[in-house]
Amino acid sequence: MTRRILRLALGAALLFSSVVNAQQYPILDQVAGKVVQKYQQSSCEQLWQEKAQKQGQPKSEKEQRAVQLLRNDPQMRAEFINRVAAPVVNKMFECGMIP
Repeated sequence: MTRRILRLALGAALLFSSVVNAQQYPILDQVAGKVVQKYQQSSCEQLWQEKAQKQGQPKSEKEQRAVQLLRNDPQMRAEFINRVAAPVVNKMFECGMIP
């Protein structure tokens, strides 16, 4: 009985934590969702082509602002990485983009 209550409390705390983070960074939520969606919906060939096209190209102003925001706010950066890391790295691994 005590374990069941502990599990419910832990589950509620995790749910509350994710809701608070989503409310704290609404733009991050949208951007992270777009990044994850892009990697999930793209084929390996599309990702390879995009990588080849972007090599040596400067980042867009929008991209530069987003990166600067993440550099200036460690909490936001951690939240962004927590949301996108697993789906992006899994796709890159499947596509042979990382060893």
